[in-house]
Amino acid sequence: MPHAKRRLGQHFLTDPRLLARIADALEAGPGDTVLEIGPGPGGLTGPLVARAGRVIAIEKDRDLIPLLRQRFPTVELIEADALEVDWHALTPHQGSDLLITGNIPYNITSPLIDKATDPPRPRRTVFLVQKEVAERVTAVAGTQEYGALSVGVQAVTRAERLFTVPAGAFRPRPKVDSAVLRLTPLAQPLVTDADRESFRTLVVGLFGFRRKQLLRALREFTGWPADTAAATLGRSALPESVRPEVLSPAEFVRLHRELVDGGWRMR
Repeated sequence: MPHAKRRLGQHFLTDPRLLARIADALEAGPGDTVLEIGPGPGGLTGPLVARAGRVIAIEKDRDLIPLLRQRFPTVELIEADALEVDWHALTPHQGSDLLITGNIPYNITSPLIDKATDPPRPRRTVFLVQKEVAERVTAVAGTQEYGALSVGVQAVTRAERLFTVPAGAFRPRPKVDSAVLRLTPLAQPLVTDADRESFRTLVVGLFGFRRKQLLRALREFTGWPADTAAATLGRSALPESVRPEVLSPAEFVRLHRELVDGGWRMR
C-alpha cells in the first residue's frame, strides 16, 4: 500500500466488498465511460474496469501514476488536479452520458460536488464523501443538516445517501465515518442553468438569516422596504413568519422567480 499524503487528503479504502458496492451503485456497463476522480492506488479502479467499457482516471499524486499504469494498462490516466480539468473535454463526444465516481478528499468535497452538478451534468455521479456532507446534501427542509448545499444540489439532482463506510475501513483511518452519495440529474431541474448563479446567491444569502422570520430575512437580503418584500412573499405564496430553513427547494425556486420578476438583481 502506498504511503498516504496528508496534504492531499488521502485516505485509501481497500475493502473489496465495499469497493464493489460503490462500483455497483454507479451502474456502469460495457457501453459506458466512467471518469474516476482520485483513484489513489486503484482500489476502486479495478471494479470499475471490470464493469465499464472505458475508464478515465484523474490523479493529482504523480507518485501513484507509475503504479496505476502498471496495474491498469487500459485505463486512460490524467495527471492533474480534478478541480482544474474540464471533465467533459476529456470525453468530447460523451456529453451528459458520462458517469463520474471517486473516493474524494474531504478538503475539496464541496467544490467537486459543485462541479458535478454544473451543466452538462453527468448521467450519474457516485462519490464517497464525509458522512456529514452526505447528510447535508440529502437533508430535508427544517432539519438541522439542511442548508444552502442541500437546496443547491436538490434543485438539479436526485440526491441519495446509500450506505455508510466506517472510518476503520480506511488507511490511514480518518477521524469521521464516510458515506456513499449518489446524484442523478432531474429530468426537469427546478432551476434553469441560466438562473443557477443568481439562485445560489439568493439561497446562500437567506440561509445567512436562517433563524429570522422570512420577511425580515428577505428585507435584509434585498434592502427592499417592508411592503415590497411582503408583496413578493404574497405572490410566492410563502408565509412571512416562517424561517428560511424550512423552505423546500421548490419554494426557494418560486421565491427566486418572483424576486427576479420584481426587479431584484445580484449585487
